[in-house]
Amino acid sequence: MANEIQQTKLTAKSLFDKDSVKAKFTELLGKKAQGFITSVLQIVASNKLLAQADANSVYHAAAVAATLDLPLNNSLGFAYIVPYNQKQSDGSFIQVAQFQLGYKGFIQLAQRSGQFKTLSCAPIFEGQLIECNPLTGFIFDFTQKKSEIIVGYAAYFQLINGFEKTLYMTVDELKKHGTRFSQTYKKGFGLWKDDFESMAQKTVIKLLLSKFAPLSIEMQKAVTIDQSVVNNEDGSDVTYLDHEEIPVDKEAERVVLMISDAKTVEDLDVIYEHVKDDQMDLFLEKKESLSQKKDKK
Repeated sequence: MANEIQQTKLTAKSLFDKDSVKAKFTELLGKKAQGFITSVLQIVASNKLLAQADANSVYHAAAVAATLDLPLNNSLGFAYIVPYNQKQSDGSFIQVAQFQLGYKGFIQLAQRSGQFKTLSCAPIFEGQLIECNPLTGFIFDFTQKKSEIIVGYAAYFQLINGFEKTLYMTVDELKKHGTRFSQTYKKGFGLWKDDFESMAQKTVIKLLLSKFAPLSIEMQKAVTIDQSVVNNEDGSDVTYLDHEEIPVDKEAERVVLMISDAKTVEDLDVIYEHVKDDQMDLFLEKKESLSQKKDKK
């Protein structure tokens, strides 16, 4: 099969018609495989740039979505295949397919992990942001909406063990983020241009999870592979393009998990020396919560 995939002149349709490719998706998705393949080909056929893209990159992006068991349907918002003009070593450009996760995809993967009680995001309208404190967090009053003007977007999660965290970004901060990390947004088209709200919600969720949440293997993969061109079937080899390049720090993740799982103040004191500066607010919030519970006993 590897030799077949190397034939870069294949169109996406001819590639996905191959028995070996169909067998791969059947292995990943079972009875859902044919419907998934049909949706991929419909996406490609409806986008002139994707129709011109390297068939291998389309296949690999689709394989990653299948591995994560996320539908590729633009109207659903779980995951996308997006065209990208990639510069080659000789200075020329070729059209390739980039894998992108939608905000609903991140929520879906979080739900599967079994560690989250809730995970959500929302636009914040003028008047709803009451307090912005870098130490204690953000306070919103959703009854205080003054107008239809959206001033920012917020994401929130609460773990099963009670730990919770909120991240808020203004519209201006999100536009700067999109301009920095999206080639298409700089040129005035693409997902950031066509569906700013969805991309804004995805960004606050992704940054919130990446910094504060315990990440399952699926979620780690989603964070590291999002907005990249995938070079193989399992997503272990990618080319970063419009990508925040958020590293999934194994040690940092371990410390976050230990903080979240701590049952007593004494448990926290044991791991204090391993806590980094950007984890300290998480540590202190957990310690305060445990201290209050201890005082009530």
